[in-house]
Amino acid sequence: MENQSTESVDSMGFFARYLSVWVILCIVAGVAIGQFIPSVPQTLSKFEYANISIPIAILIWLMIYPMMLKIDFASILDAGKKPKGLCVTCTVNWLIKPFTMYLISALFFKVVFAGFFTENLANEYLAGAILLGAAPCTAMVFVWSHLTKGDPAYTVVQVAVNDLILLVAFTPIVAFLLGMSNVFVPYDTLFLSVVLFVVIPLFSGYISRRYVIKRKGLRYFEDVFIKKFDNTTIIGLLLTLIIIFTFQGDVILNNPLHVLLIAIPLSIQTFFIFYITYGWAKAWKLPHAIASPAGMIGASNFFELAVAVAISLFGLQSGATLVTVVGVLVEVPIMLTLVYIANNTRHWFKN
Repeated sequence: MENQSTESVDSMGFFARYLSVWVILCIVAGVAIGQFIPSVPQTLSKFEYANISIPIAILIWLMIYPMMLKIDFASILDAGKKPKGLCVTCTVNWLIKPFTMYLISALFFKVVFAGFFTENLANEYLAGAILLGAAPCTAMVFVWSHLTKGDPAYTVVQVAVNDLILLVAFTPIVAFLLGMSNVFVPYDTLFLSVVLFVVIPLFSGYISRRYVIKRKGLRYFEDVFIKKFDNTTIIGLLLTLIIIFTFQGDVILNNPLHVLLIAIPLSIQTFFIFYITYGWAKAWKLPHAIASPAGMIGASNFFELAVAVAISLFGLQSGATLVTVVGVLVEVPIMLTLVYIANNTRHWFKN
């Protein structure tokens, strides 16, 4: 057993082995760049369309591409024959997650932290949390699935089904929890995200897979070609962190206490939803390769959508928008923690 563990550690790439260190360094680097070289975020902010940063979109595409290479399209069709995983993720994301986010956030913003916020600000913070809770992840979940050796084909199906539900369920759920009637979905953000983070990398992976296998065979593809991208996902993740924190340095430095207080209920909700999904999948005897991505989809959020709706409803300087931004800041470190947990509980599952 000890030899197996040693081999596992030795086989990890340099970046993967010290990932937590690189994450901290990238966060610090991003904040420093934003503060001391403001021309960098100012320039990057010009490359944005439908509330989606094009540089970040390119990096996310690079992170997703290696996973898409592994997908045999026949396995996507087979995923439909395994409905349990889809049942778990859809039930948690749409019948549980938005409402637990509301309850947990209301408890902290209106009761536990009542002395820190005015009633109006607490209501704005609660609204931002609701927007996050009603928008399951579209893009980064492919990264988390890849890092936990999730089934790539099944992950694509899980994401696609959640995106379809998002089209019809996001507005009524948010409107109900906010008590507002003028909630809308910025469809340009939603559709562009699906195209950039699902359609293009999936199609590119399919074309690349077919071309390489046709030219050099399946063994070369699996033993040589795919391994060339071993560190692409992690490097892309680290560069994405630098860009995100380049933009958000002011938020952290100007509102440190509020950022910390907002992060607490968001973090509790993230772990809570992950364990509900992961535990349910284990109880249903789902394989780890399906259980792990299901937990990651529920735990993470479609923050581009949440930020866009918060700005349109409450304004750029509102408490609701601040909460969605804090959601961006805490998501990656927390999700990397969940990746670690998932990888170290693989033995809970039989396959």
